[in-house]
Amino acid sequence: MEIIQSPSDMTSWSNRMIVDGGKIALVPTMGYFHDGHLALMKRAREECDLLVVSLFVNPIQFGPNEDLDKYPRDFEGDAAKVEQVGSDVLFAPDASAMYRSPLTRVVVSGLTETLCGSDRPRHFEGVTTVVAKLFHIVKPHVAVFGEKDFQQLAVIRRMVGDLNWDISIVGHPIVREHDGLAMSSRNMYLSSEERKKALSLSSALAFARGRVQAGCLDAEELIAEISTRFFSEIDEVQVDYISIINSEDLSPQQKISENSQLAIAAKVGKTRLIDNCRLFEE
Repeated sequence: MEIIQSPSDMTSWSNRMIVDGGKIALVPTMGYFHDGHLALMKRAREECDLLVVSLFVNPIQFGPNEDLDKYPRDFEGDAAKVEQVGSDVLFAPDASAMYRSPLTRVVVSGLTETLCGSDRPRHFEGVTTVVAKLFHIVKPHVAVFGEKDFQQLAVIRRMVGDLNWDISIVGHPIVREHDGLAMSSRNMYLSSEERKKALSLSSALAFARGRVQAGCLDAEELIAEISTRFFSEIDEVQVDYISIINSEDLSPQQKISENSQLAIAAKVGKTRLIDNCRLFEE
C-alpha cells in the first residue's frame, strides 16, 4: 500500500492507473476507523480493482464551537487497518495542501438547509467542497459512503447528478454495535451511562418500523409517539430533530409511504449522534 500526501502525486497515480485500464473506488473518510469504515472499504474493494481511501479531517465542515480540535486521530492505527483491508493507496493530505485562501466552495442548495443543516449552516458546504476536490484529485469511478450520514449521501448524489460527473455513488447500510447503536467515531466520547441512553435512538427507529407495519401511516402522529415514548423523560438526551422525510429529496412527509425515511439527531451529554432508517421493509 502506498501512502500519498500530495494532491498532485495522487492525481498522477490515478492517471497512470486509468491509462492502464484500472477502475478506481474511493472511500472518503476523516479517520479513526471502526468496523463501519472497514465495511465501506470492503464494499469498495468489491466494486473496483483499485481502492483509494482518503483520510482528511476536513476543517471547513466544522462550525464554531464544534469538535475539530478534539476530533479523534490515530494515523498509524488507521494506516494499519487500511492496509489490512487491501487498499492500494491511503491518501492523507495536509489542510495546507488541500486549501488556500480565498477558497472556492461548492454549494448544493435545496437539500442542505434542513435536518443537520438547519443549525449547521456551513457544514454541508464544507462537505461538498472537500468531496468535489477529492473527486477531481482521485478521479474515482465509484465512491462509497455510509447511509448513517443519510443527508450527506443525498447531497453528494445530487451534486454528482447536477454536475454530470461520471461517478457511481454507492450507499452502504448502517453498521451497528451488538446492541443496535450505530457505529460512529463520536461514540468514544460517551460515558458508560450516556452510551446506555444513546440506545434511545436505535430503539426509537425499531419502534417506528413496528408501528408502520401495524398500520400507522400518519407522520405527525408517529413523531409524537416517538418523542413521548423515548425522549421526553431521558436526562442528558436533547433531541435536535425527529423527521420523516422523502428519501430522495429530503422533503418532509405527512403520510408515510414506501420512500419514507425516519431521521433522528440528538445530543447525548455533549455528543451529537444521528441515526435513520427506512420505515417500510425493503
